[in-house]
Amino acid sequence: MLRITEIKLPVENAQSLTHQADEIKTALLKRLEIPESDLIHFDIFKRGVDARKSHAILYVYSLDVTVKNEAKILAKFRKDAHIKPAPDTEYKYVVQNTSSDKPRPVVVGFGPAGIFAALILAQSGFKPIVLERGKAVRERTKDTWGLWRKNKLNPESNVQFGEGGAGTFSDGKLYSQIKDPKHYGRKVIQEFVKAGAPQEILYVSHPHIGTFRLVGMVEEMRNTIIALGGEIRFESRVEDIELTKDQDGQNQVQAVVLQTGERIATNHLVLAVGHSARDTFEMIYKRGIYIEAKPFSIGFRIEHPQSLIDKARYGKSYSEDLLSKLGAADYKLVHHAKNGRSVYSFCMCPGGTVVAAASEPNRVVTNGMSQYSRNERNANAGIVVAITPEVDYPDHPLAGMELQRQLEGNAFVLGGSNYNAPGQLIGDFIANRPSTNFGEVTPSYTPGVHLTNLDTALPEFAITAIREAIPEFAKQVKGFDLADGVLTGVETRTSSPIRIKRDDESLQSINTKGLYPCGEGAGYAGGILSAGVDGIKVAEAVALSLNAA
Repeated sequence: MLRITEIKLPVENAQSLTHQADEIKTALLKRLEIPESDLIHFDIFKRGVDARKSHAILYVYSLDVTVKNEAKILAKFRKDAHIKPAPDTEYKYVVQNTSSDKPRPVVVGFGPAGIFAALILAQSGFKPIVLERGKAVRERTKDTWGLWRKNKLNPESNVQFGEGGAGTFSDGKLYSQIKDPKHYGRKVIQEFVKAGAPQEILYVSHPHIGTFRLVGMVEEMRNTIIALGGEIRFESRVEDIELTKDQDGQNQVQAVVLQTGERIATNHLVLAVGHSARDTFEMIYKRGIYIEAKPFSIGFRIEHPQSLIDKARYGKSYSEDLLSKLGAADYKLVHHAKNGRSVYSFCMCPGGTVVAAASEPNRVVTNGMSQYSRNERNANAGIVVAITPEVDYPDHPLAGMELQRQLEGNAFVLGGSNYNAPGQLIGDFIANRPSTNFGEVTPSYTPGVHLTNLDTALPEFAITAIREAIPEFAKQVKGFDLADGVLTGVETRTSSPIRIKRDDESLQSINTKGLYPCGEGAGYAGGILSAGVDGIKVAEAVALSLNAA
């Protein structure tokens, strides 16, 4: 099979997400310089968008093609980087367990990393036990709406904690810049499609699912794990990890202890708790498990009318027909400020909403969410400033976590001490004057936004850098500095503030055998796709270790 890349066709000729098969076939035959009789079959592997020329936007296809005389074609185009043998992307299990007496691995956390760790272990015959502190996804959704509609936070069931993890209440983006030589990302996406995701995520270049669809998919994946012999236990918070010393004097996991006092013995523990499990981070630090502070970012959510972003990004090609094919426009922006700080857009949600994402009482945190349709009135994104432990929170592995708590507590007070978020109009923020009335943009955050001056919501260096960056971003996205646009604070959960460092080969903690740090909370992923990929890697390491035992 051949992989043919860079087949370009005008978007205006497409029917919806792709062109008609005959149009693609015609372009393919021309590209390979072969008659139709030599073409056996083709599939769309990837479909991207080339919007560099706003008056001539293109779909760009990568195709997997079966032809007669493949060797002849490869020889003819041997110097062409866009005509090569197709790589093998089929997932291959590292081992299959056939023994009934193998100890059961335990997976703590049931977000994307925990789901895929448990799924691969179950598919490999190891019958994992999954411990999730929050509730099943539909019950969790009700609790989340309790904060959004009634200002009532459940610390154990919210945007951060519960089945599906934080990614359930997000845009459902399924793209990443991680290196993936074994094509684990393909396995993640294929499992999502099997669980009910739209088929198009297999080939569009920036796939997304949306919250409502994620709910049903998570339930289906849970049912698959159970059908394969796995066990999922909700409202089961791990309070402690029991350690013993091996013959070399190194820590060895021997059990976990739940909040009920129940003890579950295990010597293979996958820790996939997410970036907001602060009590767990404190517990493992006290247990002497090695962790270190890592960089993350802080900032605000920014909202504009989605129509402003669409017109700015699509330019002369903008039309309702184009929107029906390409969907709501997005952006990705970076600015290096004069004070040495980097400011960038984070987790951009076209046609989405800003959501309350607190997981601890008396704190305010924002995040972004979209449905599959991306048809809400506003676009939103995090506008955040990168910070580092060496400069901004030195001297303690948990200092970054404490900085998050400080900023979130301050935001709670600035918003009125009732889970409303502090907000400010963009024009007022740049001019450093309090906002008193909303203008063209109605903020989407619920329970509500309290207008104020955000000058004290972040450290001075971050405020200065963001004030400088917004007008610079307007040079790339016309209208980005819209005076009536809204900033809502604060965005602090861009990634985990700690890393539970692990060995590169065994993927176990560098000083605790049997502990497998996994996913975003452990500092090894950043989003749904990369967390799922990390879950697969860790599951394979656990499976190999169990098989060797």
